Amino acid sequence: MDMKRDYYEDVQLFSSGAVVFWFVALLCALAALPFMVKNYYIYMANYMAINVIVAVGLNILVGYTGQISLGHAGFFAIGAYGTVLLMAKAHFPFLLALPVAALAAAFFGFLLGLPALRLEGPYLSIATLGFGLTITQVIGRMSLFGGRQGLHTPELSIGPWHLDSDRDFYYLVVMVLVFLILTARNLVKTKVGRAFIAIRDADIAAETMGVNLTYYKTLAFAVSAFYAGVAGGLYAFVLRFIEPEIFSLMMSIIFLAMVVVGGLGSIFGSIAGACLLSWLDLELRNILSIPYLGGWLEVLSKSYFSITGVSNIQFIVYGLIMVLIMLFEPLGIYGFWIRTKIYWRTWPF
Repeated sequence: MDMKRDYYEDVQLFSSGAVVFWFVALLCALAALPFMVKNYYIYMANYMAINVIVAVGLNILVGYTGQISLGHAGFFAIGAYGTVLLMAKAHFPFLLALPVAALAAAFFGFLLGLPALRLEGPYLSIATLGFGLTITQVIGRMSLFGGRQGLHTPELSIGPWHLDSDRDFYYLVVMVLVFLILTARNLVKTKVGRAFIAIRDADIAAETMGVNLTYYKTLAFAVSAFYAGVAGGLYAFVLRFIEPEIFSLMMSIIFLAMVVVGGLGSIFGSIAGACLLSWLDLELRNILSIPYLGGWLEVLSKSYFSITGVSNIQFIVYGLIMVLIMLFEPLGIYGFWIRTKIYWRTWPF
């Protein structure tokens, strides 16, 4: 019988030899990937990994604590600009600039978490939305941040290791990704994670049982913002250039969609949702180049939409796919995975 007798068994990373085998196999596959695919797919993998980091952190806030945020693009921007400025102006090494910028994002997350003590639902979403829009406007109007012209990233090196290609940067991103996923996985299994879940399920009952709502709600925002800050710092070096318009409201909405489509309250769901929507985001940008389908969509767009319809047709398809996923599997991709496992365990009965 698979029975956990104490919390240490719940926290342990490897529960069986099979888990160890598949974990090692996954690491080997990730290490071999850059040598097996073209450079574009390495860039895609970097983009997916960064979105996975954001989605995992946001799921700690939304899925495990029951709060909501439409301002994560603001934390993402703080991490990106903070990392670049610390390296360019203060001459911090990358491995120091990245966590310091992420801690700055976590500090703003703590401040944003204070209204969460008295707001919830749509009121909290509006407060976080205002934060995200404010950060973008402030960055765009200060010369320190390059104004509307943005900033170019400095050369990236870690000791003697110069990361001047997508392949070199891929290994750095994957190492950070694996570390943060394991950290999040263990965090939600500890006392802190159980407090988050208690607040999500019934905050009044949790407070009655001794859970400090002030501490844990602000902590959830800070941890989630820290993850977004780390991802933002990495994202700056994927693009090699950042500007305020990148960190828009649409970015925050897509981050939230990754969590919901993947599955609330699931680390695996965050990974799956971020990978799927990241892939769709990149592929649908060239939807008009798809044989037959692209030509038909272009004619449809010119006939029934405005002149800008051709460039926006990808968002219609993108939204339709998300709606269909939620209609047929409300628990998201993680719910589909659970149903698949149950089916094969009981097959053929």
